[in-house]
Amino acid sequence: MERKMTGSQTANILIVDDTTSNLVILAEMIKSIGYIARPVTSVKQALSAIAAKKPQLILLDIAMPEIDGFDFCEILKQDPIMRDVPIIFISALNSTEDKVKGFKLGAVDFISKPFELEEITLRINTHLKIFQMQNELKVHNRRLFKMFNKQVEKVTDEQKQLIYTLCKMVEAREDKEGKHLEHVVSYCKLLAMSLQFSPKFEKRVTASFLDSLLMAAPLHDIGKVYIRDEILLKPGPLTEEEMEIVKTHTELGAEGIREMYEKNPSDSLKMAMDIAKYHHEKWDGTGYPCGLAGDEIPLSARILAVVDVYDILTSNRCYRDAYTHEEAIEIMKQESGKSFDPDIIEIFLKIQKRFQKDVSH
Repeated sequence: MERKMTGSQTANILIVDDTTSNLVILAEMIKSIGYIARPVTSVKQALSAIAAKKPQLILLDIAMPEIDGFDFCEILKQDPIMRDVPIIFISALNSTEDKVKGFKLGAVDFISKPFELEEITLRINTHLKIFQMQNELKVHNRRLFKMFNKQVEKVTDEQKQLIYTLCKMVEAREDKEGKHLEHVVSYCKLLAMSLQFSPKFEKRVTASFLDSLLMAAPLHDIGKVYIRDEILLKPGPLTEEEMEIVKTHTELGAEGIREMYEKNPSDSLKMAMDIAKYHHEKWDGTGYPCGLAGDEIPLSARILAVVDVYDILTSNRCYRDAYTHEEAIEIMKQESGKSFDPDIIEIFLKIQKRFQKDVSH
């Protein structure tokens, strides 16, 4: 006799019925068609059997003491491990109402008593085949998902490199050494990962938030491409009018990113818009361009503001020499609750030695 297989194993079928004679008949039928029969007389025994080995199909009586078949079916369909295992009700109850109730609870079929071998064989084979095909489909989908993720990662890496190269070209006008973007991305990663351990930020700074932040951060000053060299690279103090022109880089940058976002929407570009526009806003509402205050300022922009200012303070500029790390930290402390989110500064100060250690100037 040819044994029926699901995958590489002979299917095992759990039979749950409180009537011994029914169990004997069904077990013999199941063995005769090549499957492993596992008869039990109660839901308690069924749970023990399932814990020992997951069945490929369950034949379940409806009218049982303590917990009836309907209730047990509902329990199984709420279990992530068992919810996909096909359940066939076996019962003398064959009213339309009973069948509808069973199907709503997740059963795949009904077999009425008395049992006929031909019917049992056909129904069991059909549902085992469907179950096997569903499992094969899941495996196939997982493979496809894995392949898709690899392709997405490849595209994402290419996008990151393109964005980073573009930003480096813009940065080269101000920073001949070309270290500011490298520092900002490194500092953003360090600070954001530290925020994940804070009860206030742990639910917001997710893995996807961090990925978007690292892609968006290099674009924070992209709007400076619109600012003339004689203003942007002026060695002395800017006039009030020139300062107002420089300030426009926030909205100009956000608008440029918005055009990219409309053609290719993504969480990273959405965050990049927020960072470009709002990274000069201040916690106390005295920043620009919108005068936002406190939590009105997007979290990504608040994080960027801290690391951006720290790197600017500790870097040589065309109009001054760099501050030491210690001097920069004192300035950052004084600006807590003024320019910067005090909760972010609190975390920043706890890890500030890492900033000094990670990137040498």
